Amino acid sequence: MASHSSPLTPGQPAPSFSLKDSTGATISLSDYSGQNVIVYFYPKAATPGCTTEACDFRDNLNSLQAAGYSVLGISPDAPEEIAAFASNESLNFPLLSDPDNEVAIAYGSYGEKTFGERTMVGTLRSTAVINADGTIRQIEYGVDAQGHVARLRDSLAV
Repeated sequence: MASHSSPLTPGQPAPSFSLKDSTGATISLSDYSGQNVIVYFYPKAATPGCTTEACDFRDNLNSLQAAGYSVLGISPDAPEEIAAFASNESLNFPLLSDPDNEVAIAYGSYGEKTFGERTMVGTLRSTAVINADGTIRQIEYGVDAQGHVARLRDSLAV
């Protein structure tokens, strides 16, 4: 498996995917064909930053949906872990399990990151906005969980 992946840029086709959700059902990007989709990658369910970000998407979902955006969260966590996370935080959008990081790698959301003195390889906090035609509208890497959804809404004029 690659330890790093190449960033995507606006205008590129969004890589397709099919992943299991918290119930074990398969969700595919193609299920959202003709719709705008926000796909965000987070490193680990139920950790402080990921909880902040997920709850921020939860609390802003109505306005995002009213503006025509669906939201999908993707992490390497197993379906049972994301099911507990979704239940504990009352999350109202699908969380998908990417255990082999294949989708994170395809989206350029996998690589080295540093926490204090430790450097590790894993999912990078990032967000892709996908147009209804399946192309990348915007993509952000290394986003800060705090205030991310507000910045995203601002950039999308939602």
